[in-house]
Parts: sequence; C-alpha cells; structure tokens
Amino acid sequence: MLADSWRLLKWGDALCIVVLLAAWLLITVWSWSQPQATRVRIYQAGKVFAELDLQASHTLHVTGPLGDTVIEVATGRARIVRDPSPRQYCVQAGWLQQAGQSAICLPNQTSIELIGNQPRPYDSLSY
Repeated sequence: MLADSWRLLKWGDALCIVVLLAAWLLITVWSWSQPQATRVRIYQAGKVFAELDLQASHTLHVTGPLGDTVIEVATGRARIVRDPSPRQYCVQAGWLQQAGQSAICLPNQTSIELIGNQPRPYDSLSY
C-alpha cells in the first residue's frame, strides 16, 4: 500500500517537499537563535537600579520590600542567587545568557534583564 503511494509521487511533489522541509529548518534555526547579551540591567520597584557589563564578575545585593536579593554576574551570564520571595521562581530561572532573557521576583519587586547590541524585539513584556 505504501509502495503504491510512492509511485504516485512526481518529481515536482518531491521538490516541493524538499523545499518546504528546508524552509522549515531555516525558520526554526533562525527563530531560536538570539544575539549574545553584553549587559545586565537590574530593576528595583520598576526603576533601573544598576546596569553592569557581563564581561566582569560581580555580586550585587539589592534591597527590596521583603529583604535582599542577591544577583551574581559571571563572564557572559547572570542569575539571581537568593531572594526572600516565597516561591523562588526567579532563582529557579538559573543562568541567563542571551539578550532578551529576564528573571522577575515580583514579591520583592526586583528583576534582571539581559541586553544585547541590537534593539529589543517586541513581545508581551516589552510592548
């Protein structure tokens, strides 16, 4: 039955399938690749608290309504190490490395965002 189906396939059909698969692969690779981040911007209560270079190592304590949030910056990446928020979602985000990634600690009103050399793409957070 399957062999009969392959005989019905013409060279134009096969060409269309190959072109569509190549386009699908190209779009997938393009949409998942993001530029590398060069800086980390730290927000406290909706205002910029600090902006640091990602090439230097830093450990920063940001005081919020619930206590201190500890932010670690290593070569090319940043993370929130410790936060007094109850669920620890921002800590669980782990290391952020690509431009546009962010970790938000809502109860303590603290967040970090990685910034690259290109303008920020629009999404539901930046619109």
